Amino acid sequence: MESSTNKPARGLNWLLQNPISDTISTSLELVADVLVGKPNKLSRSRAHDSLRLPEDLFAQTDAQTEWWYYTGHCETAAGRRFAFEFVFFQRRTDNDLAWVIPIRLLANPMYAAHFAIADIDRKSFRYLDKRSHTPPFFQESGAALDKFELQLGDWRISGDAEIHSLEAGLDRELEFSAELRPIKPYVKNGHQYPDSESSTHFSCTRMEINGEIRDGGLRESFTGTGWMDREFGTWFQRKWDWFSIQLDNDCELMIYRIWDESGTSDRSHGTFVDAAGKPRFFTFEDFEVTATGKWKSPRTGTVYPSGWKVYLNDPEIEIEVTPLLKDQELNTEDTTMVIYWEGVSEVTGTFENKDVKGNAFVELVGYTEGYQQPSLFRMLVGTIKG
Repeated sequence: MESSTNKPARGLNWLLQNPISDTISTSLELVADVLVGKPNKLSRSRAHDSLRLPEDLFAQTDAQTEWWYYTGHCETAAGRRFAFEFVFFQRRTDNDLAWVIPIRLLANPMYAAHFAIADIDRKSFRYLDKRSHTPPFFQESGAALDKFELQLGDWRISGDAEIHSLEAGLDRELEFSAELRPIKPYVKNGHQYPDSESSTHFSCTRMEINGEIRDGGLRESFTGTGWMDREFGTWFQRKWDWFSIQLDNDCELMIYRIWDESGTSDRSHGTFVDAAGKPRFFTFEDFEVTATGKWKSPRTGTVYPSGWKVYLNDPEIEIEVTPLLKDQELNTEDTTMVIYWEGVSEVTGTFENKDVKGNAFVELVGYTEGYQQPSLFRMLVGTIKG
């Protein structure tokens, strides 16, 4: 009997482990150079000392990944409370491979966007995610390099440093449009990335919102308070908890808990913004976050923390953050290859020993054990759903 150990490996694993794959990859890179041009050199040192507005709102040519992120706590003229998340992603694929195939042959850049509505009074959560690259039908999309203008299908973000206009929706079910104006100055956040990673990350922690929403046959105007987050650069973290907290004393708190592959979180950090708009940056040694409960997704089986106690030493803040809806999970594997929880929450506690309340959004990424790196098939056609 022939020993199985003498049989050569077959199939894709053999191909990827065999030196011939290097030849195939090199050949495909040459094809990509001819068809779509040579890849851009992506910067690993995009961080700079001060913000450049409005230019930092524009798309970048040398950032591997960038996003424009908005949340809002809103109320209609009739008194109905809801919250939204709207985020737009651009990913340059110059260095990305699916197996041995340069993804820039498919598209470069690629765009994706997520939009979610949490109806607090009706206890419902709905979302939709889109991508630009679904052959043979590519959605009209783009991110301007010389002005603040983003588009993915009929979803749009535009404006300047003084006004941000948003348009999104849930297909024919819901239409959403809003204008957000900064109440406070933009704040550049601090990061503790290793030498191989770098980003520019800034926020507008309090914005005035005016907009209109059509939900089914009901069209209503609304007002609210928003938060904008913008980041571009190169980074590789896979798991984080992120808190954007707006207190009723006109102060804000951003906390970014980041875990590395070893499970440590000493890169965690945050920003406190006082009522006058002055920021104070802090590190993992200055705060504590303790989960008070758990929630298990009935769809993915993912277990997320649900409810938190937050402590900051200076200024002394002790608060509890409680989700207003347990189920605010988004499965966006077909667009950004991640399942995450992004939830509107309420805040109670003390600020320098005085009672305080507020609103928050919490983002939980990396809790799904089945997280996968992008595959060519998923990039092309997504998940086939029965």
